[in-house]
Amino acid sequence: ASIRSSDKETMVLDKTRIIDGRDHLLGRLCSIVAKELLAGQKIVIVRCDEIVISGSLTRNRIKYAQFRNKRMNTNPARGPFHFKSPALMIWRTIRGMVHQKTARGQEALTRLSTFEGIPAPYDKQKRVVIPAALRVMRLKPGRNFTVVGELANSVGWKHKELLGRLEAKRKAEGKEFYEAKKAKMALRQKAEQECAGELAKVNQVLEAAGY
Repeated sequence: ASIRSSDKETMVLDKTRIIDGRDHLLGRLCSIVAKELLAGQKIVIVRCDEIVISGSLTRNRIKYAQFRNKRMNTNPARGPFHFKSPALMIWRTIRGMVHQKTARGQEALTRLSTFEGIPAPYDKQKRVVIPAALRVMRLKPGRNFTVVGELANSVGWKHKELLGRLEAKRKAEGKEFYEAKKAKMALRQKAEQECAGELAKVNQVLEAAGY
């Protein structure tokens, strides 16, 4: 599933959209999400640790080090605050795109949630991607890119190993569920084939009735 980004097309606002951030470019993803938040859409971004930024890890570490130097000279405890977790990095980027010092911007931010990995209950819900922000669609093959989780880990985020264990467990459970689902579908197809002759007349009646 996908979300189209266009001036004339916006998401349906009736339910929360869950976006899988894996392999999306940070700025492009955030700008599209910001516009939808301002329009009233509730959005959850999962796998923020797998979002990417163009440029090598070394280049982005230098840029982040320069960013961390931006602080209040007399009392750094007053901010600005530099987050180290991927989810809060994404949240802060979007905050800068929604006019957060206005009431409208603050309301937009209440519609946003960001997570590393895919925690419950989102692991069992439909997730979508944004083609206009995918790295494979926007970045020239061979160009360097940085995974946000690796950047965060290099600047002091301490939960990469824990997240890896939780994601491995989630993927193992997902694979087990999918194998059971495939076996169930195979049994259903086999039963339908065996009963095809018996159900032929019933199917004709249903087709005539428009089913």
